[in-house]
Amino acid sequence: MENEAPDTEFIILENIYDSLEQELSPRQRDLAQVAGTSLGMTNSILKRLARKGWITIKKLNSRNIQYAITLDGLNEIVHRSYRYFKRTIKNVAFYKDSIDEAIVKAKKKDLTTVLLIGASDLEFIVEHSCQYYGLSFFKAADMSTLKSLRDKTLVVYSETIPVEKIGQDAASKRHTLFLFRMMLSSPELNPADMPASAAN
Repeated sequence: MENEAPDTEFIILENIYDSLEQELSPRQRDLAQVAGTSLGMTNSILKRLARKGWITIKKLNSRNIQYAITLDGLNEIVHRSYRYFKRTIKNVAFYKDSIDEAIVKAKKKDLTTVLLIGASDLEFIVEHSCQYYGLSFFKAADMSTLKSLRDKTLVVYSETIPVEKIGQDAASKRHTLFLFRMMLSSPELNPADMPASAAN
C-alpha cells in the first residue's frame, strides 16, 4: 500500500477550496498530481474527507464529479493553517536564536565572514544575523568556493546539502555550522517539513 504523507488530506482539501474560488471543479487526476499520490489513494482520501463532512461529492454525469468544501471543511483549513503558521513562527524563533548564537561565537573567534553554501530557507535569518553582528555575508551554490576561503570564515552548510556530499575534510573544519543538524534539533519540527536530503 502506498504511504500517505501527513498533510496529503490538507493539500487535497486546500486545492478543492482554491479551485472553487476560481469557479473550477478540480479533477481527481489533478488533485492526485498536486498531492503527489496515486489516483487510488486520492480517491480514498476524497471519500474519507466526505465521511468527515469536510467536502461533498456530487456526480454530475458518468465522467464528471464535482467536489465542494463544506463549512466544516473550511473550518478545518483555517484551523490547520493557523497551527502551521504558529509552528512556523516557533521554528523561525528557534532558528534565529541558534544562528545568532553561532554568529556571536564566530565573531568572538575573530571570524569576519560567513559563507552560506547551497540554497536555504533560512538564508534570510543567516544574512540578518551577519548584518546585525557586523560580519560579511556571502553565498555560494556549491562547495567549490571552499578552496579559496580564508581562515576567518564561518562556513554554513544549507539544509539542502546531503551529509555525504560535504565530505570528512569539510565536516571536520572548526568553523562550520550545519543547518540540517539545527533543524533536526528543533523542538517544533514536523518531519514532513524536513527536506529529504537533510534527513540522510
